[in-house]
Amino acid sequence: MLSNTKISKGYQTVIPSAVREAFDVEPGDYVEWTEERDGLVVRFRKRKRLRDLAGIGSVPADAVEVKRRVQRGMR
Repeated sequence: MLSNTKISKGYQTVIPSAVREAFDVEPGDYVEWTEERDGLVVRFRKRKRLRDLAGIGSVPADAVEVKRRVQRGMR
């Protein structure tokens, strides 16, 4: 799947619809840019929602603190 997009003056671009559909990209998801020896790798990462975390822990916890830790990438 090859696509071309143009970068605007504000350094923004649009993710082509074929890519959005193939990778289930939605507003609020993240785009990760990683430089590797062979070039640039672009990955999509779903945002974590509090409702997605329901039932993960077996010990009662403060929901606000759990959300902060998840956003910081901590477990």
